[in-house]
Amino acid sequence: MIKFLFWTGCRPGEAFALTWDDINPELTRININKSYASRVKVLKGTKNGKKRIFPCTPGGKVSQLLLGMRSPNTNPESLLFTDKSGLRVDLKKLENCWRGYLQNGTYYPGVVRKLAEDGIVPYLKPYSTRHTFATWAIALGSSPDKVAYWLGDNVATVLKYYCHPEVSKSECPDF
Repeated sequence: MIKFLFWTGCRPGEAFALTWDDINPELTRININKSYASRVKVLKGTKNGKKRIFPCTPGGKVSQLLLGMRSPNTNPESLLFTDKSGLRVDLKKLENCWRGYLQNGTYYPGVVRKLAEDGIVPYLKPYSTRHTFATWAIALGSSPDKVAYWLGDNVATVLKYYCHPEVSKSECPDF
């Protein structure tokens, strides 16, 4: 899920709501039209009410990620992201996986916190995935209007809040 968030700029709540019905059979289009509000446990529309189709390059990183997640007998109505018990991933589960958590006196470091502690990446908060995606996309030549569409935002918002080319030292996802 963390890769998916970085590679699509999808809001976490939107990813929590995705089902296999939202992905076309060729794994090249993701229909983002709903969100899951973790705090109140409600399925709702996207943050700003905008629906969008996120394009994926055939054989690209996002398509390959989805291919690895899909099984031959995947139910189209099943969630894309679930925990080990098959339950919906929500904000608390994402934050535990991201930051780490304490259970029965044992600390389990989160994926991103561990990478940051090892000096591999700077520590970022979960919502930074959206900023990172927009920065990568614009820095590598995608137009702000395309990025705004992919994010479900407007161009002014993308340029004001999400575009930080000076920090784009990483490879852009091949969306």
